[in-house]
Amino acid sequence: MQPTIAHIGIAVASVDAAAAFYRDVLGLHVSEPELADGARIVHLDFGPSAVELLEPLADDSPIGKFLARRGPGIHHVCYRVPDLDAALAACRAQGYTLIDETPRTGAGGCRIAFVHPKATNGILIELTE
Repeated sequence: MQPTIAHIGIAVASVDAAAAFYRDVLGLHVSEPELADGARIVHLDFGPSAVELLEPLADDSPIGKFLARRGPGIHHVCYRVPDLDAALAACRAQGYTLIDETPRTGAGGCRIAFVHPKATNGILIELTE
């Protein structure tokens, strides 16, 4: 299996306000919100890929800090890989800085790990299976 884009995470002040465009203009179904990583998250299905709208639950959460520094916008890109453990091992072997040394459970119960943006040209990358 070739890696694919699983989703793009977008930091927003309010998932309800941001979801209106996707629902009312694009006609997409907005998932029920779930809580993960200090954020309220809704998913928008774009076929094999998705968009996640991420609303901080607290100012000191990762999304809260991102919004304070940069404002709303793309927070991360998530790539689906065939073997997350192998991808993390390859990152380590190549010298990429990992935020998550081992996989953890993310939104939707998926195994995830983040690669530090300083190692990937300023883009926060999430890997998932």
